[in-house]
Formats: sequence, C-alpha cells, structure tokens
Amino acid sequence: MTAVVFIHGTGVREPGFSALAGRVAAGLTALREGLRIVPYYWGDTHGATLAAGGASLPPEAGTTRGLNEAPAVVDTADDPTATWAALYADPYAELALAAAGAEPKGERPPGSPLPHQRLQTRLAALAAQGDTPAVELGPGLARAATDLAAHPLLAPAAEALTPDDLAVLAARGLAARIIADALDADTPLVPVGDTRDTVVDRIAEALGAPPRGSERGMRSLVLRVAGSAASRAAVRRRRALTQAAHPAAGDVLRYLSRGAGVRADLRTLVAGLEPPVVLVGHSLGGIIALDTLISEPLPQVRLLVTAGSQGPFLYESGSLPCLEHPAPLPPHVPDWLNLYDPRDLLGYLGAALFPGRVTDTAVDSRQPFPAAHSAYWTNPEVYRHIVDRLP
Repeated sequence: MTAVVFIHGTGVREPGFSALAGRVAAGLTALREGLRIVPYYWGDTHGATLAAGGASLPPEAGTTRGLNEAPAVVDTADDPTATWAALYADPYAELALAAAGAEPKGERPPGSPLPHQRLQTRLAALAAQGDTPAVELGPGLARAATDLAAHPLLAPAAEALTPDDLAVLAARGLAARIIADALDADTPLVPVGDTRDTVVDRIAEALGAPPRGSERGMRSLVLRVAGSAASRAAVRRRRALTQAAHPAAGDVLRYLSRGAGVRADLRTLVAGLEPPVVLVGHSLGGIIALDTLISEPLPQVRLLVTAGSQGPFLYESGSLPCLEHPAPLPPHVPDWLNLYDPRDLLGYLGAALFPGRVTDTAVDSRQPFPAAHSAYWTNPEVYRHIVDRLP
C-alpha cells in the first residue's frame, strides 16, 4: 500500500489543516483506491508564534479610499484573472463604477417601485437559503447577500444598469466578497476559477439574470480600477506580505533559522511507514520535504511532489538550508514532480536547475495571485498529475 505523506504550507493551523488534509485525501483516493494518506501537521509544534502577544506589531493603517480619488486605468480585457484580482481587493468595485455613471432620474409616479427593490427582494431570498447556493466557495454568502441588500451603492447602480446586468454584477461581487474574506483569513483552500464561475452563474440566475447560455452582453466594469484595487489588496494583506510576525511569513523565517526540528520529526514519521512512500508538500511544505530528503537518504520515499513551492528559488538564491548552489541534487533524492500555477508568484521551476531530476508541470486554477497559491488542492488537474506518478 502506497503511503502519501501530506505536508502543509505557511500559515496553516487548525481547524484549517484538518479541512485541507481531508480535501487532499479525498482528491487522491477518488482516483486511486488503497492509498494510505498520512498528514504531517507541523504548524502547531514548529510554526511561528507571537511570543509576546504581538507587541512588535504597529497598528493597522486605514485602507479606505477617498470618494474623490480617481481610479487608475488598466486594460485587462484579455486577462479575466486581473478583473477577479481587482474584485477580491474591492468586491463591489463594479457596482461603484456603475453608480458613479448613473444619470439623475426625474420624478417617478407615486408608489412606483424603485429599480433596486426587486434585487433587494431576491437578495433577501438568497440570504434565507444560507450558504448552500455558494457552498463550494466556503461560508459567507448569507451574510454578504444581507449586507449587499442594504448597501448604499445598490440604488444608484440600479439606475445605470439593466436588471439583468445588475444581477450579474451583484453575483460577481458576492462571490468576490466570499473569496476575499477567505484570503484575509489565510485559508489553505481557495476554489479554482471554473468552480467560482459556476457559482457566479448560479447566484446570478437566483438574482434574476438569464441563464448563462443566453447572450448577456455584460462586460466587466472593473477594468478601470484594477490598479488601485490591487494596491489596496497589498495594504490590506500587508501582514502576510511583509511582516515576519504573521504566521505565513513567520513560518518561513522560523524554518530557515530553526528548521532542524521539523525535518527530524518528518524523518521519524517516514521511518515508521512501509514503502513505498510519497512526500507531497505545498509551499513551505515542499521546501521541508525537499530539504529533508537532501539531508540524508530516506529509502522508503520513492517520489517527491511539490506544489507552489519556493524550493528551487531558495536553492538558486543560496538560501536552501541543506543544499547550496551550485552543488547538484544528491543521487539519493527520488523522482521529483514539481507542480506550479503560472499565476502563482510563489511557485518556482526546478528542471533547469536540476536537469533530468525534476519534472515541472503547469496547472491552471484560473485564479489570480494570491488566490492561485491556495487553489492547488481544489484543482482536479493536480490530483490527476500526482496519481499518474504514484508508485
């Protein structure tokens, strides 16, 4: 029986690790029966913590953009992932642009319904269903639908859009809000773009839009805000991007300075398993697996799989703890499958650094960065590539 040891990446803690490990186990065993999935949870024992309760952290800066601030102009017509990147930074950016372009309306007949009231009714009905209509995206739909129904942008946006287009923009905003909240919480699971788009279509129809098969003719309004929204996203997630005290960054620095313990525990775990053993590591988990295999032979391990890993970059930059460039990969390191998403800025290539020893394989989640870095384990391509290489 092949044993697959799954090693998580930066910032992952319980209960997120159990959900992640369960998803990986389900994805692999659905394609091949008889696998033994062995989770290696190092975050609790070897992960970074704030020993003084966060005393080193400065207060968070405000991220609200002034109403009169002009949005940047960025053409993303050929790259829909850029549109989603902007929406993750500002889920209601499209509604804001529509509202800004609304023409003043004349007086209405007494008692006539306002254009946004029908959508408010549908949003309330959607919220009453809980999170079920968007369960693939994670929790938060009911709360987001309730908030949007009361949002001040809704009425002016409805003045500028047809009911169908308003429903589509609202659906995209709701999906973006759920995923943005997950990214802010450093969730280890983000759905791939196909799943996201399916959920958007489902929500849009629930809000009154025609089925996807009909021509909706709605182009993204968010193109003009991509630049400013991406900047706000970096500010909002600055702890993850720039501060060593955040688990996602702190875990990396702690490993690079004190990684012997996590490698020793992994060796002990592998030593107790019957061969063949496969190590599967995400992000920093891939670095841990690679370093452990380099440091001393583990004959039980027949395959190394890394996904979104920085191991090749650390090696080339002289920062990989157990192997300094240009030393070759030791012969006892097994076959290495390196999965990367071209949009994942934290995924690197190894084949050119270790010729004949690494197979770099691209997988496309159709998610922008940073969502692409957390979307490997919801991508069916990933599991197919792994299972195809299992001993």
